[in-house]
Amino acid sequence: MLKFLLLTSLAALVLAQQGPQPRYLEDSFERVVGGEVASPNSWPWQISLQYKSGSSYYHTCGGTLIERGWVMTAAHCVDSSRTWRVILGEHDLNSNSGREQIMTVSNVYIHPKWNSNRVSAGFDIALLRLSSLATLNSYVQLGSLPPSGQILPNHNLCYITGWGRTSTGGSLSAQLKQAYLPLVDYQTCSSSGWWGSTVKTTMVCGGGGAEAGCNGDSGGPLNCLVNGKYYVHGIASFVSGMGCNAPKKPTVFTRVSAYIEWMDSIMM
Repeated sequence: MLKFLLLTSLAALVLAQQGPQPRYLEDSFERVVGGEVASPNSWPWQISLQYKSGSSYYHTCGGTLIERGWVMTAAHCVDSSRTWRVILGEHDLNSNSGREQIMTVSNVYIHPKWNSNRVSAGFDIALLRLSSLATLNSYVQLGSLPPSGQILPNHNLCYITGWGRTSTGGSLSAQLKQAYLPLVDYQTCSSSGWWGSTVKTTMVCGGGGAEAGCNGDSGGPLNCLVNGKYYVHGIASFVSGMGCNAPKKPTVFTRVSAYIEWMDSIMM
């Protein structure tokens, strides 16, 4: 039976449903294939989403700063009741460079059609309202969003970024990593032998070969090069239960350009 995993480092949750059984990514399954440590602050819109447990905060997902007071992430990252914070300008989770900005989250807006029991239905997107406005500088910048409805061509150059695991069952990467994930168009990704009907038109696929990485945590950006500039075209959502680099099972992202109008309605 085909299974797929959500790219979060929270505890596993088995979701029973007819057909494929999506699962939150268990620590023992999350693996990085390829990828490299990014130059510090080279993806200045990347954020670390952290939850409070006891008196400490722990990284769980990535996200994208899209306005000075707003972060975009995956719905499955924030559909539990927790105290959240966001770190901007982060590179090494274990050390303070002085470039970081730590923000508390005042409101969480999950897409109303998100259903954690039906991951493959889509709508895996959420917005976080920050308690204060980010200060933009060379280390903290806004991610550029694509025009509503824009679809990129097959093999468009894209990178996933995040603090994912560095080996199967290993520890999280303390430093932000990046991995080259060429885009796989919907016609290919939804075809028989690939993801089939699991992938919807509101999703975008990246990778799918032995060289593919999946080191980005859930919620993090798929950064795609369009006319010489990077735009955030995806939000990391799920991978195959057969492994992150399973052939013809590319990493699946929420397609950002499908949700521009919804985000605009929230951030009015």
